Parts: sequence; structure tokens; C-alpha cells
Amino acid sequence: MKLSDFDFQLPDELIAQTPSPQRGESRLLVLDRTTQTIEHASFSDLPRYLKEHPIMVFNDTRVLPAKLEGTVGDQGRNIEVLLVKEEEPGTWLVLMKHLKKYKPGQPLVFGKGNLTAEFVERKNDLGVIRFPSNPDIKDQLEQFGKMPLPHYIHRSSDDPANTEQQDRERYQTVFARNTGAIAAPTAGLHFTGDMMGQLEDCVEPVYLTLHVGPGTFQPVRVDDVRNHQMKKEYFNIPVTTWNAILTAKSEDRKVMAVGTTATRALESVQFNRKENSDVTGWTDRFIYPGQTFKNTDHLLTNFHLPKSTLYMLVCTLAGSSLIQKAYQEAIHKKYRFFSYGDAMLIL
Repeated sequence: MKLSDFDFQLPDELIAQTPSPQRGESRLLVLDRTTQTIEHASFSDLPRYLKEHPIMVFNDTRVLPAKLEGTVGDQGRNIEVLLVKEEEPGTWLVLMKHLKKYKPGQPLVFGKGNLTAEFVERKNDLGVIRFPSNPDIKDQLEQFGKMPLPHYIHRSSDDPANTEQQDRERYQTVFARNTGAIAAPTAGLHFTGDMMGQLEDCVEPVYLTLHVGPGTFQPVRVDDVRNHQMKKEYFNIPVTTWNAILTAKSEDRKVMAVGTTATRALESVQFNRKENSDVTGWTDRFIYPGQTFKNTDHLLTNFHLPKSTLYMLVCTLAGSSLIQKAYQEAIHKKYRFFSYGDAMLIL
């Protein structure tokens, strides 16, 4: 199973650089695995595809404005760090370039001098930095941090769409409530408050949390994809959600995951008994063709990067040949791809 098996050519102009003018206005490609057919619709059409009252599982993680721009010292070179995980109060694992250049104790200055830190050490491919003045920096991040947009979103500095406020609103789901992600669960970005209200008549909505971390988007660097190792990400399945899914499965009702992150959380557990408390843990679940889904029957998702673990996941659910056909159809019809792009429903 080679990495090249999951490659495809995508015109750069189809990579969405901004969200749709209004939330919920995206297109929807509907993939029916039973009939092996493809249908084109609008996201507003979603309720008519939700039959027999499935249980619909949303990831309610909230994106932290975790990207900080600053300098090494007061007058040093410019740097950019992405906070990944708080190891202990005030000490964070971060993504940063040129790690080998940093020495323990080097001062880092962010937010035009309002927030300082120091470089502690290198830990594998991540850096460790410490905020000595105020261990709880989430309030400062709301002030000085930026939304951690994916690397394939490129905007010029004079682009009117290049506004932090727009991304703070649109790179966040309307149901986000548990802060901790460094990337959005992008399938959820399409939903409006009105759509959530409409869904109550045709689905049973439930929520879990998977804090999206580097594991979701780290590139696969091995030729045999089976040798790829995901980084662990934290998940929490509330007891009410757990028991609702358990009941739905016992009634032979379908489980529809909203997004690949919700899917990975669902596929990391076994719904074999009623629980009296939340189910939490860390998952490095990597789903690739040849595996079977235990708990996910249908999936609403976006269009994913070539050779990514997310593309492999949808190939596993729908079959590589059908996904390849659907993606070529989406390219031909000029769908918008990736985080701010259009949606796909796999039935």
C-alpha cells in the first residue's frame, strides 16, 4: 500500500483561500456507496439526505488562537510559534522553524512586548517554551494570538480578506465550546444556527470533543503508509453521548460522524456497555484501506489533501475507486477544496 496510491493532481485555484461569503452556502457532493452514484447538491439540502433518524456526532472542540508572532529578544529575528500542548502550567510544546538554532534560556517576545517567554529545549520535532510571567496565557492569546490557518492558505498583506476577525469567526464552528484545538474540525464549519435547528427534526445530535493537534495534519513521510505513526490527540466522549450512541446502535440506527476527527474518536473506542461517566483518552488511530469501521456508518466531511491521512480515511470508508471518481468529478465541477472549501456526504 504505497503513498503514491493516494496522490492526485489538484489545480491550485481550487484550494479555497477564504470561506464562502455566508456560512452554510457551500456546495455538497453526495456519495452513495450502495448505488455507487454521485449527486451534486447544496449544503442547505443536507436534511433531505438524513433518513431514518440517524444519530449525528459533532466535534465541539474550540480552536485556540494559538499562533504567536514575535522576535527572539527585543531586537532579534522574527519568529512564529504555534502552541500545541500545555505540558504543565506555563510550559508549552510548540511548532517552530529552525529549532536547531535555539538555545535554552533564549528570550522570546510576542504581542509587541506584552507577552514574553523563553526557549527551554528541543523535544523531537517540537520546541518547549515557558511563559514565566503568567502561566495562564489563554487570555493573552485571545488578545495577541492569531488563528492557526492551514499552510496552504496564502493571502497577500493587502488582501481585504486577510482579516483576523473574519478568521476568528469563520474558522470556528457555531457549536465550539471546549477550547484546545490548533485546527478546526472543518466539516463543522458549514453549519449555521438555523441549520442546527432544522436538524433536530431529522437527526439526534450529540457531541464529543477531540482536540485537533499535529496528528491530524502531519504529512505521511513513509512509502508504505502502514508504517505511518499518528501523534496522539486528546478526546472526551460525554457519558450522555456515549449512552445515546450505544442505544442508537442497539436500535440499528445509523451513526453519522461530522468530520474525520469525530470519526477517529468514534473508531478509538468500543460501545459495548453503558457508562456512568465520561470516556476520555488519547488516540493515535490511523485509518487506512483494509481496515473496517466499527461505529461509523456515514460521514460528512470536506475534500482533503492528496496523500494525507484524512484522504486515506475517506478511501477506507467509501473505497478508493469511488473516492477517486468523486474527487475527479469535484475537480471537473470546480468544487472548492480543503478547510474553507465545500463538503462531501458519504452515505
